[in-house]
Order: sequence, then C-alpha cells, then structure tokens
Amino acid sequence: MIRQLRRPAALLAMTAGTATILLWVRLGFFNPYSSNLEARPLQITFFMLCVPAVLAIVSTWFGRKTLVLIALLWSLPVSLYLAMTPGIFALFGATSCAYLVSYFLMLAERHREGN
Repeated sequence: MIRQLRRPAALLAMTAGTATILLWVRLGFFNPYSSNLEARPLQITFFMLCVPAVLAIVSTWFGRKTLVLIALLWSLPVSLYLAMTPGIFALFGATSCAYLVSYFLMLAERHREGN
C-alpha cells in the first residue's frame, strides 16, 4: 500500500478525494451562504460528492483506474454546478479535474508497465 502512494496518480487521487471531503464538510456544516442545516441537501451532496471521493481514495489502495473514472463521472454534475459559483466551493471543479488527471496518469502507468 505504501508503494502505491508513491505513484503520482495515486497521490493525486488521494489528495483530491481528501480535499473533496474537507470541502464537503465546509459546504454541509460551515456554509457561510446558508443559515440553516437542512437534511435533504446535505444527503444529496453527501452521495454526489463525498461518496465518490471515498471511492477515489479506495482506488489508490487497489490501483484500480476504473474506480477513479467512476468517481469522476459520479461527482461531475454537482462539481460542475459548484464550479460556477463565486466562492470556495468552486474548488470542487478543481478536484474533479484532479480525478481526470489521476485517471490519465493511471492509464499511462498501465501502458508503460505493459511495454
């Protein structure tokens, strides 16, 4: 597992997943744009942002590029929506870009190992 984290793709996916979870905590519980905690938006953003982030982190442990792609596609709609906002939550777009770059790096690593 430690060897897996030395790879740039795994490190990027781990960092992006962790950043997404931290941003989600900020969005859900310390949101300066919302005065009250509503359960439904919290549940939707949890399943659309936090669960794919955990999936991206798990993909680094197993070295599965498919899981990063699933995490990217799963979180992309909400990430793109939040990327258009004028606040800190626009960073969700950056974490989705990091998932994409991580996927391509994992793809390149597999191709390099195959040759």
